[in-house]
Amino acid sequence: MSLESYRDPGLVGRLLDQVRDILAGRPDPLVLMEVCGTHTVAISRSGLRDLLRGTVELRSGPGCPVCVTSQADIDRMVALARLPGVTVLTYGDMLRVPGSFGSLEEARAAGADVRVVYSALQALEMVDGTDRTYVFLGVGFETTAPGVGLALEEARRRNLKGFSVLSVHKTLPPALRALLETGTSRGRSSVQGFILPGHVSAVIGRRAYDFLAAEYGLPGAVTGFEPVDILLAVRELATLLSRPDGAPRVLNLYPRVVRERGNPRAQELLARVFEPATAEWRGLGALDASGLALREEWADFDAWRRLGGAAEDWLAERGPAAGAVSGCRCGDVLRGELAPPECPLFGRACHPGRPAGPCMVSSEGSCAAYYRYEKRGAEG
Repeated sequence: MSLESYRDPGLVGRLLDQVRDILAGRPDPLVLMEVCGTHTVAISRSGLRDLLRGTVELRSGPGCPVCVTSQADIDRMVALARLPGVTVLTYGDMLRVPGSFGSLEEARAAGADVRVVYSALQALEMVDGTDRTYVFLGVGFETTAPGVGLALEEARRRNLKGFSVLSVHKTLPPALRALLETGTSRGRSSVQGFILPGHVSAVIGRRAYDFLAAEYGLPGAVTGFEPVDILLAVRELATLLSRPDGAPRVLNLYPRVVRERGNPRAQELLARVFEPATAEWRGLGALDASGLALREEWADFDAWRRLGGAAEDWLAERGPAAGAVSGCRCGDVLRGELAPPECPLFGRACHPGRPAGPCMVSSEGSCAAYYRYEKRGAEG
């Protein structure tokens, strides 16, 4: 199929009719959660949420890497940027995330050397022969971490001693377990199936999600990012859940990109450079083995090992961390407990021009997607 086929209005209409037929007579909407920021944006931009309303409820989960970065990690990034002789290199989405002591953008306005890059390999090209320390902020899931691994291997090959990485990378499967094991403030999670990310799955493979069916009895579907891709996932999940005698399964509906076992070369690279570590997630708390920390043999390139003491001193001088903005419900949005318009700050004290939390900052954030594409419907 061509790319345009995945956007074909006629095919979209037929798939919508099939979903409605499969779920006809069901008393309540089917609750599905997408756990990819790109899916969140695609759903909002294409209007699929409205088209499925009353039949399928689509909830956004912890699929935006900027959004799930904890307040404490944001504070560490700002502290590093404030140190003399340090240049922070970051993806643009991180600039405006508010921390307890301001954002990276505010640190830059105050004189810190904070620069936007598009990849870790581009960040290497910023390193010069001076005594400055360059800190690349490693934010993202399994999709972006291999690029950071490649950059580190290249930095070692070129003996770029001024290059370092603050790794706050996270892995997605532990977050799904946390959602299902801890539930929500209202009790056990009501999610009945998962729309799983295509980019992450290209690295880790479809089999990485088999635990959803085997341990929790829930189906999942790995899919792409066009309207037809997403509706195919909805249709197949609806079909599985409408068969009382059918066993739950995790399907690969994105075979043009995703393989059963993923990308072995990327996995080997991750294993050479990183090791599992406890990571703090906004909305989910500390999750064991959900982070990717640099291995001991990469300690010379670990920004926190090199500069963490000075950064902690900077933070201590400023007193206790302020925490999230009062009333911001970003963590609840990331758990799928409420839709962005249900946050009391949405569109009022929190909007893209003045975000109160990362869900409104990141281009993949649920609040930003709702505000840009669904605000009128949410208000009406």
